[in-house]
Amino acid sequence: MPLADVAIIGAGAVGCAMARRFALEGAKVLVLERGADLLSGASKANSAILHTGFDAPPGSLEQACVQAGYAEYMAIRGRLNLPVLETGAMVVAWTEAEQAALDGVEAQARANSVDDVRRLGPAEIRAREPHLGEGAREALLVPREHVIDPWSPFLAYLLQAKALGAEILFGAEVAAGRREEEHWRLETSRGRRRARVVINCAGLYGDVVDRRLLGESAFEIRPRKGQFVVFDKAAASLLRTIVLPVPTERTKGVVLCRTAFGNVLVGPTAEEQQDRDRAATDEAALKALIARAVEMLPALEGMPVTATYAGLRPATEEKGYRIAAMPDRSWITVGGVRSTGMTAALGIARHVYGLYERLGHSHAAVAEPECPPMPNLAEHLPRDWSAAGHGGVVCHCELVTKREIEQALAGPLPAGDFGGLRRRTRCAMGRCQGFHCLARLAVLTEGRFAAPLATPTEAP
Repeated sequence: MPLADVAIIGAGAVGCAMARRFALEGAKVLVLERGADLLSGASKANSAILHTGFDAPPGSLEQACVQAGYAEYMAIRGRLNLPVLETGAMVVAWTEAEQAALDGVEAQARANSVDDVRRLGPAEIRAREPHLGEGAREALLVPREHVIDPWSPFLAYLLQAKALGAEILFGAEVAAGRREEEHWRLETSRGRRRARVVINCAGLYGDVVDRRLLGESAFEIRPRKGQFVVFDKAAASLLRTIVLPVPTERTKGVVLCRTAFGNVLVGPTAEEQQDRDRAATDEAALKALIARAVEMLPALEGMPVTATYAGLRPATEEKGYRIAAMPDRSWITVGGVRSTGMTAALGIARHVYGLYERLGHSHAAVAEPECPPMPNLAEHLPRDWSAAGHGGVVCHCELVTKREIEQALAGPLPAGDFGGLRRRTRCAMGRCQGFHCLARLAVLTEGRFAAPLATPTEAP
C-alpha cells in the first residue's frame, strides 16, 4: 500500500488549495473527499467575493491568510485564466449610527494595511451608483474588493496537484484511523490508505473527523445557514459596485453585488441550525432578502428571480479560524473557516505548510507545472459559444456549448455528479433551471454519474 506524505481530508476550497500547495512543495499528496466531486460541501455556496481583509481582526491569522491568499490569487490568475470582475466595494451607512461606525471600519482597514480606502459622501455615492436607493448617508470605498468565479479556481488548484502526482479519491469518507509507528492508517469507504501526516480540512464535519480519529476536538461546528437570491441578468446593468453593510459583532450582514455570470446576488442570511447536510430555503427569508435588495436598489422592484439557494458555513463557538498542529500525533486541523475562506484558501495553505515544516518535514519544491487555462464562465469575457466548432448550444439560458459539456466530462478530473457538471459549466443554472436542457444533458451524461439524470423519455 503506497505511503503518502500527507492525507488531506476534504476537497472544499481549503482542501483544494492545500493539495496544490503541498504538491508544489514536493510532497506526495493524497486527497480524500466523501462527496462525488470537489466543492460538494460548504464551499459550493460561497459568495464569490475576493476580499482584501480590510475588515478582518488586525493581527489575526484570518487577516494574514486573507491578504496572502488575495496576493497569490492575483499573481496566478493570468496563467490559470481565472476571471476577476473589478467592481470595488462600498460599505454603505444608511443610518446615523452606521455612519458613526464607519470611523471604526476605516481605522480597521488602515490597521490592516488596506490604505487605499476612502470616504464617499452622498453625491459621490450617487455618481458611482445612480440606481442606489435614497438615504445613503456616507460610504467607505474599498477599491480592491472584487468578484470572481466561485468554482473554477479550486478545480484549477486540484488539477495542478494532480499534475504533480497527487492521488485524489472521491466517494472516500474517512470512517476510522489510527497512528501506527511513523504513519497513519486510514479506513475509508474506498479502502485503506496510509499517510505520514493528516490534515483535516473537513469543513462542516471538521469536529466530527477530529473526534472520530483523535477522540476529541478543540471546537464545535455550529452550522450557520445563509440564504441567497439571484436576480435575472437584466439586473446587472443597475449595479457596478459590491454594496456592503456596516458589519455587526455577529455577522457581516446582507451584501448586494453582481456576479461573474452576469446576475445580481443578494444575501446571505445568518441562521444557526443543527443539520450539517441540508440547507433549505424558506419563503419568508427570501421575501425579506428581496425586500432589502429593493430597498437598496429600487430598480430591482419586479425584476425576475433566476434562482434561490442556501449554503452552510462551518461556524464554531469562536469567530476566528481554528487551525492547530499536533506534533505528537502528526495531525493538523484546519477548522472554523467561514465566509473569507474562498479568498484565504491559498494563504491558509501556505500557513499550514509552515506548520508542517515545524513538525520536522520538508521536501524539494518543484516548478509550478504547466496547467491548461480554465474555461471561462464569466459573462464579461469571451465565452466558448463565440468560438468556432463548439458543437451547438445545449443550455441556452447560460449559453453552454456541447464542447464545454464534453470537456467537463473528460480529462483528469471529470465531473463526478450533476452538481459538479453545473459548477464546471453553469448548465441548468439559468432562467429555466434546466427545464429546457435537462433531456439533452441526460443523453450527454449517460453512464457518467452514479445517480444518472432522467432519461429523455422521463425528462420534462
